Amino acid sequence: MNERSQVLVDDPGLAEALAGARMVEAARDCVARTIRLPRGSWSPGDDLGGAQGGIGLLVLEGLLVRRVGVAARFGAELLGEGDLLRPWQREDLATTLPRSGDWRTLMPCRLAVLDADFALRARDYPEVISALFARTLRRSRMLAVNIAIVRQPRVDVRLEMLFWELADRWGKVHPDGVRVPLPLTHAVLSDLVAAQRQTVSTALGELAARHRLVWTGDAWLLSGTPPDELCSAVSTYGAAM
Repeated sequence: MNERSQVLVDDPGLAEALAGARMVEAARDCVARTIRLPRGSWSPGDDLGGAQGGIGLLVLEGLLVRRVGVAARFGAELLGEGDLLRPWQREDLATTLPRSGDWRTLMPCRLAVLDADFALRARDYPEVISALFARTLRRSRMLAVNIAIVRQPRVDVRLEMLFWELADRWGKVHPDGVRVPLPLTHAVLSDLVAAQRQTVSTALGELAARHRLVWTGDAWLLSGTPPDELCSAVSTYGAAM
């Protein structure tokens, strides 16, 4: 099925700098083809069509994890609604230090293909292009925050800090705490916090025993307040922006 998206309707944050008739016109013109990804491993290929000559892929729904490996150690990045991807851009893999990479969809995804045709239609709306560039900067800043998190010496602190960061974007406040409805396995979390899987499992058990972070079956439940280390990291990060 050839599905299409009114990108500014599906992602209204891209239209925040527009108003009135101009916003209506932009919503009409900024239309893109979409692709759907089931849960599981993803190898970007023919389904991208002509995307390589355009801006990239915009996540409209779902959750992915991107892993990069060096010498059998992996780092990971969570990507969800509003993130801009260019999975075909692989020139950074042709480096002296060998590395590998893979993609996995943790929740079924719908992506808007912002190809050359989309770029042509969006050229009259620099506000939209600017917002898309801002999304790429957001990714780089979040990666910098994650680097600061994984430098914490204690894995339980890394995990708690990670989930408070995720809660800012995906969390929902409930009477019993903040719920983060993301299906993150211990293996995925081990990549996100740069620790061995068994160490992560042990740390999660300790956090659950202290009622700080518990998997409820459909969400991660955070209780209490963010750890002091996170507040210090955010303060330092804010001063550097």
